[in-house]
Amino acid sequence: MIWEFRLKSTPWSGILSIAGGLVFGVSNEGNFYVLDARDGKLLWDFQTGASMESNPISFLMDGKQYVAIAAGRAVFVFGLTGN
Repeated sequence: MIWEFRLKSTPWSGILSIAGGLVFGVSNEGNFYVLDARDGKLLWDFQTGASMESNPISFLMDGKQYVAIAAGRAVFVFGLTGN
């Protein structure tokens, strides 16, 4: 095992890893988090206010990469910096 990141409860969804060295995940408590793929260090998190049961997705639009998550009755889209 390279590293481990502990959650408060068992997640209902998977994670997303991208070539930029980032790992994205969600928690049942409504947290969207970003980890460094090299060491598992928490880089950023965001509280959506709703439980999440689906995987984050990544897409490219007009040359910029985005990550989207569905939480409750909302969709959150975040642009990744550096591209």
